[in-house]
Amino acid sequence: MNKKNELSIALIQTSLVWEDFTANIQHIHEQIISLPKEIDLIVLPEMFTTGFTMRPEIFKDTIENDTHEHLLKWAQLTGAAICGSHLVKFNRHYFNRFVWVEPNGNKYFYDKAHLFRMGEEQLHYQKGNKRLIIDYKGWKIAPFICYDLRFPVWIRKTKEFDYDLLLFVANWPEKRNAHWKALTLARAIENQAYVIAVNRVGKDGNDIYHSGDSCLISPLGEVLYTLEHEAANKILSISFNTLEKYKESFPVGLDADKFEIS
Repeated sequence: MNKKNELSIALIQTSLVWEDFTANIQHIHEQIISLPKEIDLIVLPEMFTTGFTMRPEIFKDTIENDTHEHLLKWAQLTGAAICGSHLVKFNRHYFNRFVWVEPNGNKYFYDKAHLFRMGEEQLHYQKGNKRLIIDYKGWKIAPFICYDLRFPVWIRKTKEFDYDLLLFVANWPEKRNAHWKALTLARAIENQAYVIAVNRVGKDGNDIYHSGDSCLISPLGEVLYTLEHEAANKILSISFNTLEKYKESFPVGLDADKFEIS
């Protein structure tokens, strides 16, 4: 596939209506139709249809199909790939699943591997055990979800798990936003990759406040964009030439430790 040097990405930092699928779909639809054309990728937060609920059983089994229909409609409307996470039910288990949909109907998914035990996520959802690389317009993109950010071995770039861009979608509370800022920066620096992290804003149904802090970080560790507290749609661009020139000038990956994830 021919690589597109400049990738244009829309970050949707938004509030979410607690456990209200219809209201969230309508709100996100309004955000998406307001975006200009010529965007390559749209990134939504974690659990963008419900908020970070621990009551997946209250949603009908068809919520996965309903969500995918909307994602495909938005992808075709904008001509962009669109992604975020939402709850799904599969083989009697619920998953917090990252889903990527392209205008041509191509779909990819990644199930959250590290479940947030302090919120009892592991009692309600099944963990995933497979990482994902998406090849999109020549870019290799690795998606992860929220709490995954704390586990650098799972995320670590290797010869077998190679990427250009790390994506994180989240419902990360404001009271730990210092961790969010430090860890997104660390993941970019140690893996020599762009990081795009999209978090929600506002209070959820448990009265937990989220300050957003969605960001774009360069492979050099430069914070190219971040925004606190406000809901906003931000369009950003990343450059493959910048990435490659930096890796060539500072090839730290050649001295990386060898390991395998079992």
